[in-house]
Amino acid sequence: MKAETVFVDTNLFLRYLTNDVPDQADAVDALLRRAEQNKVSLMTNGMVVAEIVWTLESYYGLERSDIQNKVMAVLNTPGLEIPESNLILKSVVWYAEKNVDFIDAYNAAWMGEMGIEKIYTFDQKHFARFDDVEVLKP
Repeated sequence: MKAETVFVDTNLFLRYLTNDVPDQADAVDALLRRAEQNKVSLMTNGMVVAEIVWTLESYYGLERSDIQNKVMAVLNTPGLEIPESNLILKSVVWYAEKNVDFIDAYNAAWMGEMGIEKIYTFDQKHFARFDDVEVLKP
């Protein structure tokens, strides 16, 4: 019998990744172990990952490389499915390497997936860092 699929919200990942509330981090650890044993199937999405990045950066003040490592740990969690994981992986790498906002990196990665090479934006500074993106002013 297939395990029930349950959505995982941002705050669970934050408790686990920061261990700032040890009892809750332990509870998440137990849940992840159940998922690894196929007792439950966990799923989340790119919006949750974007919120993880934003919170780790703005509230916890972590460096981009630390955030990248934490997001990659989430992406590699056994028993956790993230439908757009390849897109998120590319986004978090660009976020750290190109020193751009995560959402800008995600949008550039999404554009690439869609075959879109041009963007109308006032954020020329960040989007100019992507080789395959042509920045246009409206």
